[in-house]
Amino acid sequence: MSEGKRGYALRLAAVAACGGFLFGFDSGVINGTVNALESAFGASAIGTGMSVASMLLGCALGAFFAGTLADRFGRKPVMLATALVFGASALGSGLSSSALVFIGFRVFGGFGVGAASVIAPTYIAEISPPAIRGRLGSLQQAAIVLGLFTAFLSNYALAALSGGASAPFWLNLPTWRWMYWVELLPAAVFFLGALSVPESPRFLVGRGREAEAQAIFTRLDPERAAGLVAEVRATLSQSGRATLGDLRIPGRLALHPVVWVGIVLGSLQQLVGINVIFYYGAVLWQAAGFSESASLATNLLSGGVNIAGTTVAIVLIDRVGRKPLLLVGSAMMVAALGTVSGIFWNAEMAGTGVALTSSQATAALVAIHLYIIAFAATWGPVVWVLLGEIFPNRIRGVAMAVATLCHWLANFAVTLTFPLLLAGVGLAAAYAGYAAFALLAFFFVKVFLKETKLQSLEAASTGVSAPGAAHADAAPSRTLAESKPQHAS
Repeated sequence: MSEGKRGYALRLAAVAACGGFLFGFDSGVINGTVNALESAFGASAIGTGMSVASMLLGCALGAFFAGTLADRFGRKPVMLATALVFGASALGSGLSSSALVFIGFRVFGGFGVGAASVIAPTYIAEISPPAIRGRLGSLQQAAIVLGLFTAFLSNYALAALSGGASAPFWLNLPTWRWMYWVELLPAAVFFLGALSVPESPRFLVGRGREAEAQAIFTRLDPERAAGLVAEVRATLSQSGRATLGDLRIPGRLALHPVVWVGIVLGSLQQLVGINVIFYYGAVLWQAAGFSESASLATNLLSGGVNIAGTTVAIVLIDRVGRKPLLLVGSAMMVAALGTVSGIFWNAEMAGTGVALTSSQATAALVAIHLYIIAFAATWGPVVWVLLGEIFPNRIRGVAMAVATLCHWLANFAVTLTFPLLLAGVGLAAAYAGYAAFALLAFFFVKVFLKETKLQSLEAASTGVSAPGAAHADAAPSRTLAESKPQHAS
């Protein structure tokens, strides 16, 4: 592949990944505002959990409907609409005068986050040549963690300038309001970027606009453009637009195994507890005895480590493969989370938190950041890449919607329960539970996941399923190109 074609694919993927940046920013911005929101709205522990987790309800709805909307109207219109949702939510969250209004705007913003979590990996997978699809797909996670880091940096800078998240700032408004309004800038960038990219060529084939699709494929992979149109046509030729019913095995109520694989992967990515670090980082470290300023600074360190780990994934994913990375990452997370749980278990209690000695605090910082590296280099980006790869063309939108819906429901459950776990069973037991899910993730990947490295998108969607299971897109007319790996030149 020439540098020009590679650069064109990179530009398209980067624009789609802007949705991931907003996904990360919108998810992380609340981290530095939790205590300020409690003060502003007089929230209880469950109210705080709802303020943080409310966005995730919108995420689940956005993820569920985005696939259907993308299949009906196209990937590009959904990206444009998502950018507008992000902007409206950021503006409204900062203007909120009560907890109920705030939660409403966070749910609305969550709709945009959920939609972005479906549309970005789908679009990137559909425009990426096989040889670099893993790296381009990893841009989604890279953008998410960059968005998280930017939110942490923005929160830290604004709080440092004003004296705290609750302190008055520009126009004599509380600083936490400005923390949300910062998001208006990347939302505008995403909207303008989405205007400049073409529609997904695989969507265009499904709409009979094959000449347009071939022109885009020619810019991406000229040697295989005509063949790619034929391959995509073959996977779409069996019937019309996919529905939820198409996710079932014909004649049975059971879902296709490949759909279950996507659901479990998306859920486990959250059940290992990563977003407890990024949603509740300031609260977590204050519970462990850190000051507010030190907690916000630790968030910056966590965000930087997250970016570094994701960079490792971008380098390795197309060389090492998806399955080996997930296995190594699971094992590392079990070890790191187990260590953190043990440190908190042996620390002295201090209210609902713990009082760490200097050595315990250092060990906890190291262990948690090893956990972040393990997640960022493996489960963070690899799951989004796989969700974009494993589903057949015809059902990709609706299958992505279901898998991502379950991802966000798991995220919601973890986020809502953390304050309750913190007040009830404590940090040690909470982290032991996340370690148990990381162990489960290891064995699930070991048994049920197959490798998709270097396969064409059509071939990759036949290679991940339970052993011996029928495939959702199986058909007698399947071409040779769809039944064996295709290596890019």
